[in-house]
Amino acid sequence: MGEDVKLPEGWKKVKLGEVIEKLRNGYVYSFSEIRKEGLPITRIETISEGKIDKSKLGYITEELRYKVNKYQMQRGDILFSHINSIEHIGKCAIYDGSIPTLIHGMNLLLLRTKKHILDPFFLINFLKKEDIRSRLRNLSGQAVNQVSIKPSELAKFAIPLPPLPEQQKIAEILETVDRAIEKTDKIIEKYKRIKQGLMQDLLTKGIDENGKIRSEKTHKFKDSPIGRIPEEWEVVRLGEVCFIIMGQSPSSVLINKKEKGIPFLQGNAEFTSKYPNPINWIEKPLKIAKKESILLSVRAPVGALNIANREYCIGRGLCSIVTNKSITHNLFIWYYLQFSINNLINLSQGSTFEAISSRELKNYSIPLPPLTEQQRIAEILSQIDNVIEKEQAYRQKLERIKKGLMEDLLTGKVRVNKLIKEEDKK
Repeated sequence: MGEDVKLPEGWKKVKLGEVIEKLRNGYVYSFSEIRKEGLPITRIETISEGKIDKSKLGYITEELRYKVNKYQMQRGDILFSHINSIEHIGKCAIYDGSIPTLIHGMNLLLLRTKKHILDPFFLINFLKKEDIRSRLRNLSGQAVNQVSIKPSELAKFAIPLPPLPEQQKIAEILETVDRAIEKTDKIIEKYKRIKQGLMQDLLTKGIDENGKIRSEKTHKFKDSPIGRIPEEWEVVRLGEVCFIIMGQSPSSVLINKKEKGIPFLQGNAEFTSKYPNPINWIEKPLKIAKKESILLSVRAPVGALNIANREYCIGRGLCSIVTNKSITHNLFIWYYLQFSINNLINLSQGSTFEAISSRELKNYSIPLPPLTEQQRIAEILSQIDNVIEKEQAYRQKLERIKKGLMEDLLTGKVRVNKLIKEEDKK
C-alpha cells in the first residue's frame, strides 16, 4: 500500500508484522529423514498452484513426531513462497485443516495471524491480488536462478485492516465463489476422466452398429502393428490418409500485430484447449494451414494439438494435418493423436533437438475404422468435450467475478457493512 492510498472510513493501515503472531521458516529435514509415507510435510512445490496440493507433499519418519511438534500447522496458517523463481515468488496458500496432521517444512514461510485482529482468510485473499503480488515481487532480492524475500521485509509490508467483522464478511463472500470454482474444477476433472476412459475404449475397440463398445468376447479382433484391433479396422500410415504440411517461418520483419493479412502461428504458444488465439499476423504467408486442419507442435515442446478454425500461416514449430475426407474424419484423427500423444513425443526423443520430422509423421501408424464408425466415435467424444468446454467457460466466468469482487471488497470500494447490520438484526 502506497502512502497516497486513501482508506475507507474505519479502516487503517498496518505493517504485517504488527498483526502476525508467527512469521518463520519450517523444519529443515535431512535426506535420511525422508520416507515414502509417514508424517506429511510441506515442500516448496506444495503450494505451486496457490493451494495446498496433497499430491505434492513430502513425508518424514514418524520417529520425528515429538521433535517437529512445534512445526505442526494450525487451521488458518498461511504458507508463503519467499524463495523461488520470479514467477512463483509470493505465491501463498492457506491450511484449512482438512489434512489432520501437516508439518511446516523448509523453504516456505508460515504466517499465523493474531486472529482477534486479522482474519487469515481475509489476508490470504489480499495477498493473492495481482497488484499485491507485483508489489511483493518488488521486495525480492536476486540470487542464483531465483529470488527471495527476507522475512524482515515481509514484516514491514503494509496492508489494509478493516474492522474484524468486515474482514470476516469479505472472506465469507470470496469463499463462496472459491467453493463454486472448486466444485466446477471437480466436474471438469470428472468429465476428463470419463473422456480418457472412453478414448481408451473407442480408439482401440471401437463401437458396433448397435452403439456398443466391442469386446473380444462378442466380436472378432486381430493382431496389428499397434496391438489388437477389431477385424473391420485397418492400420495405415498417417501420410497415406492425410496431407501433411510442415511449417516455414517467414522473416520477422513481415510479421505485424495490426491484424493485417492472416494470423501467423510460430509454435504452440497461442494454442488453447482447442482453437488458437493468435497475436501475430502476416500479409505474405509461406505455409498455410487450411480451416479444419489439425495443428501439431513438431518442435519442443512436441505434441500440443489444436484445430484450425480459420486459415493460418504456420511457422516451423508446427505442421498442418489435412485429412482425406473420403476415408478419414478429421475429428477422429484429432482424437487419436490426442490419445497416442506419448507415442508421438517418443518419436522426437532420439534427436539432439526435440522435434518430429515430416518422414516420421508420414510413417506414423494409426488405426482406420470404416468412415461411419469414425464419425460415431468423433461424435461421442465431441459431446464430452462440449460439456468440458461449457464448464471451463463457467469457471472462467467465476474467476472474473472473483477478480472483480477482490478489487471492490479488498480495497473498500464496495463496503459490506450493510450486510453485517442486516445479519445482526436477524
